[in-house]
Amino acid sequence: MSLSTAITTWGHTHYAFCDVGNNGRSSSCSTRFLHDLKVKFSKNSSLSVSAVLTEKQTEEHKIKKQAMEFKEYVLEKAKSVNKALDSAVLLTEPVRIHESMRYSLLAGGKKIRPMLCIAACELVGGVESIAMPAACAVEMIHTMSLIHDDLPCMDNDDLRRGKPTNHKIYGDDVAVLAGDALLALAFEHIATQTKGVPSDRIVRAIGELAKCIGADGLVAGQVVDIISEGISDVDLKHLEFIHLHKTAALLEGSVVLGAILGGATDEDVEKLRKFARCIGLLFQVVDDILDVTKSSQQLGKTAGKDLVADKVTYPKLIGIDKSREFAEELNRDAKAQLAGFDQEKAAPLFALANYIAYREN
Repeated sequence: MSLSTAITTWGHTHYAFCDVGNNGRSSSCSTRFLHDLKVKFSKNSSLSVSAVLTEKQTEEHKIKKQAMEFKEYVLEKAKSVNKALDSAVLLTEPVRIHESMRYSLLAGGKKIRPMLCIAACELVGGVESIAMPAACAVEMIHTMSLIHDDLPCMDNDDLRRGKPTNHKIYGDDVAVLAGDALLALAFEHIATQTKGVPSDRIVRAIGELAKCIGADGLVAGQVVDIISEGISDVDLKHLEFIHLHKTAALLEGSVVLGAILGGATDEDVEKLRKFARCIGLLFQVVDDILDVTKSSQQLGKTAGKDLVADKVTYPKLIGIDKSREFAEELNRDAKAQLAGFDQEKAAPLFALANYIAYREN
């Protein structure tokens, strides 16, 4: 998608002219300007229109500057993550398995999870280098889940990120093993490559990562999703369980790992956990909406597959409009968790939350 909405949010976290209003709702810049203009004239009739316009232009310039900074942030982090991933999986023997791993790991994608990990670490006082091994680890695990999810025995998908899925190129057998290898490498990478961090933090981070993807995390969501296909009486609580585990768990882990490695207090870790849980569920609600409103070409993957598989989704249970309202609510709730942090440092997380909320693929 275009980064325009997320970019604007970056500016909103810095300047009151176009900030977040009551309950986290975004205020309209033009409405705010007209209101301010009216107030200024009522207080001082000698104030010239040109002076007010100059003030508006100054504020717009500041927002555009922040927009450029966020765009640069996204490009910089994506470049750093891709470079680190490229170095983490080399074309060694046996070449076939490493080719398969690299094919999916370096196939593009938004790199939201690594960015969240790094941004959370930087928010609590850490630096990118501390979080990078963990950022790579969560992307390896995310890639593993996509490879396995696309298999014929799972979602049976032929397209991922605009390219043939892994098993279409390397076969089901190699695809399964590539996913397995990425899972193992993720833990090896975070354990051996994390530098300048006390060992107890690394152990805690590894435990957190294992928990969020195991039988009480991502796998739990996958299993319940599979056994729920074709069931007509699935309610919202059941659907929320699926998505909090299948999708939100790894996003939560990404943020929490960054916070732990960056040295966050237990209180701040829990605030960021709640933030991540909200955006994790938000991610899946938006995914459900996109699945029925966008084409395969727009998504870079097969559209409408949930409908064909008779899976329960938010649009199916509550409709498109209510799903969009729920997404807005989750976005507001997520941002509320960032209120006690340094707003300058929290700006990337604000913007990434909006990026998730308003993405188009």
